[in-house]
Amino acid sequence: MIRISLDEGVQTLRLDRPEKKNALTGAMYTDLADALEAGNENPDIRCHLICGQPEVFTAGNDIGDFLQYAGRVAVAETPVVRFLRALVRTQKPLVASVDGLAIGVGTTLLMHCDMVFASPRAFIRSPFVDLGLVPEAGSSLLGPQLMGHARAFELLCLGNPLTAEKAERLGLVNEIVDDNVDDTALACAKQIAAKPPEAMALSRQLLKGDTGALSERVEEEISIFADRLTAPETIAAFQAFMTKKKA
Repeated sequence: MIRISLDEGVQTLRLDRPEKKNALTGAMYTDLADALEAGNENPDIRCHLICGQPEVFTAGNDIGDFLQYAGRVAVAETPVVRFLRALVRTQKPLVASVDGLAIGVGTTLLMHCDMVFASPRAFIRSPFVDLGLVPEAGSSLLGPQLMGHARAFELLCLGNPLTAEKAERLGLVNEIVDDNVDDTALACAKQIAAKPPEAMALSRQLLKGDTGALSERVEEEISIFADRLTAPETIAAFQAFMTKKKA
């Protein structure tokens, strides 16, 4: 589930499914999208903070849950896709607190954040190609912009993990926090929320620039991702993953 609270202008979105390493279900994606979209309309929400649990930010998509959704509706209509679109359209600043695992979408959503804090235990990895899939959330565009082609290839295509230290060097993480990373991230979010909101919104928009190309890339990724779900190598990779998971 997603625990949502609002305090001093900061809407905190806490991933709270520790028994499944915060693997994201369709219901959780829906709650996240609802919250981000509400932030665009609610002047009381001046900043979003996304955080997880001790030692786990998120293990990424709950594959079994996703396949159930994808079996009933087009991939483009699934809750995860709605969340990805909401990320691109979010008008309020995003802060993330990462402690432990940040896998798949747990990695790519960080590229949309304005500030990212991580504990030394952060473990960032995107195993899309290993599953016969392609990167999502616009990461195929944002990754090279952020860290250059070679490093983005290493993360998104090879699937090599990033430690907190390496993620900081590459610009994916702003600061490594030894203790109470959530508290540090919340303090930053409150600092953002305390700024003049119109000036903050305009300044962030200037830094982000035109998001048209990003929206187009997200839609391109979604289309390719959907096609890949029926590819023989993807089906084999999913079967191997689910067998390993059951074992």
